[in-house]
Amino acid sequence: MGVWTSTKARRVLAALLRKGWVQKRQTGSHRLLACHGWPDFPFAFHDNEEIGPPMMARIARRTGLTPDDL
Repeated sequence: MGVWTSTKARRVLAALLRKGWVQKRQTGSHRLLACHGWPDFPFAFHDNEEIGPPMMARIARRTGLTPDDL
């Protein structure tokens, strides 16, 4: 796994959707994502928000996202 950099939330969400995650529901900026074989993942970021490296690493552990997916 590579080193994570700060990334806009809209880019992270787009990568998750390309990777097979689907949005089950949305309330404001809170989205509940689902993917076969993974527990549901709450994605609670505004589109223009920057997600830092530590949070990107946490998202990766819960979703299987890699730096190459972005």
